[in-house]
Amino acid sequence: MAQPTVSRPPLIAAGILVVGRKILLCHRLPSREWFPDVWDLPGGHVEGTEKPTTALVRELREELGVSIAEPDGRCLARISTDEFDLRVWLVTEWSGTPKSIANDEHDEIGWFAESSAIGLRLAHPTYSSLFAAALRLT
Repeated sequence: MAQPTVSRPPLIAAGILVVGRKILLCHRLPSREWFPDVWDLPGGHVEGTEKPTTALVRELREELGVSIAEPDGRCLARISTDEFDLRVWLVTEWSGTPKSIANDEHDEIGWFAESSAIGLRLAHPTYSSLFAAALRLT
Protein backbone atom coordinates (compact mmCIF):
# COMPACT_ATOMS: atom_id res chain seq x y z
CA MET A 1 0.00 0.00 0.00
CA ALA A 2 1.43 3.37 -1.02
CA GLN A 3 2.02 5.98 1.63
CA PRO A 4 0.12 9.21 1.11
CA THR A 5 2.36 12.11 0.21
CA VAL A 6 2.45 14.87 2.76
CA SER A 7 2.79 18.28 1.23
CA ARG A 8 4.81 20.77 3.17
CA PRO A 9 3.90 24.42 3.29
CA PRO A 10 6.19 26.64 1.22
CA LEU A 11 9.39 27.82 2.89
CA ILE A 12 9.65 31.62 2.97
CA ALA A 13 12.69 33.76 3.84
CA ALA A 14 12.13 37.34 5.00
CA GLY A 15 14.08 40.19 6.50
CA ILE A 16 13.33 42.84 9.08
CA LEU A 17 15.29 45.82 7.77
CA VAL A 18 15.95 48.33 10.52
CA VAL A 19 17.36 51.87 10.36
CA GLY A 20 17.43 53.80 13.59
CA ARG A 21 14.17 52.87 15.25
CA LYS A 22 12.25 52.26 12.02
CA ILE A 23 11.29 49.04 10.21
CA LEU A 24 10.80 48.65 6.47
CA LEU A 25 7.50 47.07 5.41
CA CYS A 26 6.05 46.33 1.98
CA HIS A 27 2.36 46.70 1.14
CA ARG A 28 1.11 43.67 -0.80
CA LEU A 29 -1.10 44.39 -3.77
CA PRO A 30 -4.84 43.90 -3.20
CA SER A 31 -4.82 41.54 -6.19
CA ARG A 32 -2.33 39.09 -4.63
CA GLU A 33 -3.70 35.58 -4.08
CA TRP A 34 -1.81 35.10 -0.81
CA PHE A 35 -2.23 37.74 1.89
CA PRO A 36 -3.60 40.57 -0.25
CA ASP A 37 -3.73 44.21 0.87
CA VAL A 38 -1.57 43.82 3.99
CA TRP A 39 1.81 45.13 5.13
CA ASP A 40 4.47 42.45 5.09
CA LEU A 41 8.17 41.88 5.53
CA PRO A 42 10.25 41.84 2.35
CA GLY A 43 11.17 38.35 1.23
CA GLY A 44 9.77 35.40 -0.60
CA HIS A 45 9.79 31.73 -1.49
CA VAL A 46 12.87 29.57 -1.17
CA GLU A 47 13.35 27.91 -4.56
CA GLY A 48 14.31 24.26 -5.09
CA THR A 49 17.47 23.36 -3.18
CA GLU A 50 18.24 26.99 -2.35
CA LYS A 51 19.20 27.74 1.26
CA PRO A 52 16.84 30.12 3.06
CA THR A 53 19.68 32.61 3.62
CA THR A 54 20.54 32.55 -0.09
CA ALA A 55 16.87 33.12 -0.90
CA LEU A 56 16.81 36.11 1.46
CA VAL A 57 19.75 37.71 -0.37
CA ARG A 58 18.05 37.10 -3.74
CA GLU A 59 14.61 38.27 -2.63
CA LEU A 60 15.86 41.54 -1.11
CA ARG A 61 17.74 42.25 -4.36
CA GLU A 62 14.66 41.42 -6.47
CA GLU A 63 12.10 43.27 -4.31
CA LEU A 64 14.06 46.24 -2.96
CA GLY A 65 17.18 46.53 -5.12
CA VAL A 66 19.53 46.17 -2.13
CA SER A 67 22.46 43.85 -1.55
CA ILE A 68 23.10 42.17 1.78
CA ALA A 69 25.70 39.72 3.02
CA GLU A 70 24.25 36.26 3.41
CA PRO A 71 23.34 35.84 7.09
CA ASP A 72 25.57 33.35 8.87
CA GLY A 73 23.63 33.11 12.10
CA ARG A 74 20.33 31.67 13.18
CA CYS A 75 17.17 33.40 12.12
CA LEU A 76 15.52 35.83 14.51
CA ALA A 77 12.20 34.01 14.30
CA ARG A 78 10.36 31.16 12.67
CA ILE A 79 6.62 31.20 12.09
CA SER A 80 5.15 27.88 10.97
CA THR A 81 1.53 27.50 9.92
CA ASP A 82 -0.40 25.16 7.63
CA GLU A 83 0.03 27.81 4.90
CA PHE A 84 3.74 28.65 5.18
CA ASP A 85 7.01 28.12 7.05
CA LEU A 86 8.55 31.59 7.48
CA ARG A 87 12.14 32.25 8.59
CA VAL A 88 12.97 35.86 9.49
CA TRP A 89 16.41 37.47 9.80
CA LEU A 90 17.31 40.87 11.23
CA VAL A 91 19.02 43.00 8.56
CA THR A 92 20.80 46.17 9.65
CA GLU A 93 23.37 46.56 6.88
CA TRP A 94 22.94 46.64 3.10
CA SER A 95 24.15 48.51 0.07
CA GLY A 96 21.77 50.48 -2.12
CA THR A 97 18.65 52.42 -1.29
CA PRO A 98 15.56 50.30 -0.72
CA LYS A 99 12.86 51.01 -3.28
CA SER A 100 9.81 49.12 -4.44
CA ILE A 101 10.85 47.34 -7.64
CA ALA A 102 8.62 44.24 -7.39
CA ASN A 103 5.62 46.01 -8.91
CA ASP A 104 3.78 42.71 -9.41
CA GLU A 105 3.91 42.08 -5.63
CA HIS A 106 3.93 45.43 -3.81
CA ASP A 107 2.45 48.83 -4.48
CA GLU A 108 4.27 50.66 -1.70
CA ILE A 109 7.07 50.39 0.85
CA GLY A 110 7.54 52.46 3.96
CA TRP A 111 9.65 52.96 7.06
CA PHE A 112 7.61 52.71 10.24
CA ALA A 113 8.23 53.31 13.92
CA GLU A 114 7.12 50.34 16.00
CA SER A 115 4.11 52.26 17.35
CA SER A 116 2.92 52.99 13.79
CA ALA A 117 3.72 49.54 12.41
CA ILE A 118 1.63 47.67 14.96
CA GLY A 119 -1.40 49.74 13.96
CA LEU A 120 -1.20 48.60 10.33
CA ARG A 121 -3.06 45.67 8.80
CA LEU A 122 -0.16 43.20 9.01
CA ALA A 123 0.31 39.90 7.18
CA HIS A 124 0.64 37.99 10.46
CA PRO A 125 -0.43 38.83 14.05
CA THR A 126 2.97 37.88 15.53
CA TYR A 127 4.76 40.59 13.55
CA SER A 128 4.28 43.14 16.33
CA SER A 129 6.31 41.00 18.76
CA LEU A 130 8.91 40.46 16.01
CA PHE A 131 9.26 44.22 15.59
CA ALA A 132 9.89 44.64 19.31
CA ALA A 133 12.47 41.82 19.33
CA ALA A 134 14.29 43.25 16.31
CA LEU A 135 14.42 46.72 17.78
CA ARG A 136 15.78 45.40 21.10
CA LEU A 137 18.71 43.88 19.17
CA THR A 138 19.66 47.07 17.35
